[in-house]
Amino acid sequence: MAEALRLAAEAGAVGAVPVGAVVMRKGEIVGVAANPPPGFHDPTAHAEILAIRRAAATLGQDRLADCDLWVTLEPCAMCAGAIAHARIARLYYGADDAKGGAIVHGPRFFSQDTCHHRPEIYGGIGAVEAGSLLQRFFAARR
Repeated sequence: MAEALRLAAEAGAVGAVPVGAVVMRKGEIVGVAANPPPGFHDPTAHAEILAIRRAAATLGQDRLADCDLWVTLEPCAMCAGAIAHARIARLYYGADDAKGGAIVHGPRFFSQDTCHHRPEIYGGIGAVEAGSLLQRFFAARR
């Protein structure tokens, strides 16, 4: 989670919503990303999606069944769908997202009967630091 938090802080420093994501396989990092800066013009370019894409490219496969995803914020429905399609084994996330999250909030994506893959889920890891990054970011914009 330390690497995901570092990536999130870097994203915030360039004006992006401070979210970072890391995909790991057998203790090694295989894909990293942060939310891109404003002007990237891709509504699907969330940190989780980009990290999953990079991990898939690094490993040369689209199924990441032996990989873990570490992300600083509870994933949204779009990212939860990508996690399921990639067959991520374990999801570790930091801060809850009561407004846009889809894991323990909103649609609770992995609890739906139509979800064909459910990773193990561990929330609240690094939540204080991740939440602090987000609060400072949005406070500066209000």
